[in-house]
Amino acid sequence: MKITFLGTGAADWQKEDQKKTDFFRRNSSLLVDDTLLIDPGEYVPEALKTFRKNPDKIKYIINTHEHSDHFCEGTVKKLKNATFVETHAGETKKIGKYTVTALHANHSLKNAVHFIISDGEKRLFCGLDGAWLMYEEVEAIKEKGVDFAVFDATVGNIPGDYRIFEHNNLSMVIEMKKSLEKHIKRFCISHMAKTLHKTSHKVLSRNMKKHGIEVAFDGYETEI
Repeated sequence: MKITFLGTGAADWQKEDQKKTDFFRRNSSLLVDDTLLIDPGEYVPEALKTFRKNPDKIKYIINTHEHSDHFCEGTVKKLKNATFVETHAGETKKIGKYTVTALHANHSLKNAVHFIISDGEKRLFCGLDGAWLMYEEVEAIKEKGVDFAVFDATVGNIPGDYRIFEHNNLSMVIEMKKSLEKHIKRFCISHMAKTLHKTSHKVLSRNMKKHGIEVAFDGYETEI
């Protein structure tokens, strides 16, 4: 299973920032095997072009929630060969060759979900957005294990920020890794807020490497 990060930023990254900085994060979006898109945000068409991905190969689109940085109707319309598949927490659906399980996410929207996606050999956990994992998510992860897990890391290393009730800070991710490392082979973070991360990507990556956690960046591609 090939995972491509088309975007790794939270909602506070704006298009204007791309011209003002050497390091830019688009709003978070994942592409699985070039065919399954998770979160059709506004930045996706440009990201596909930048990272040389053929939009005509995308066959399916699923969405974690309807916040504007994760869903753009215009993007869905542009991906003319793709079918948008609606998902609800508690459902498991067969989408092409993938088995997709939607689980309740700890986020401000009641219908927000996280996904476990299996191709029959490998299993991906996509946990954007959301704070501490819900109990049912943990049980689903423990049941069969996960090869690669993407955790929300919106808040950075800021203690006491009110957003921890729907997003993770780095300490929360580190603590969850300690509890789940027997069940998850690789941990990765995404959805970093521009205004809440006070270090560069290089420093953040170095600091998280100490805990065995990868830090995604736009265009990062990995096989699991």
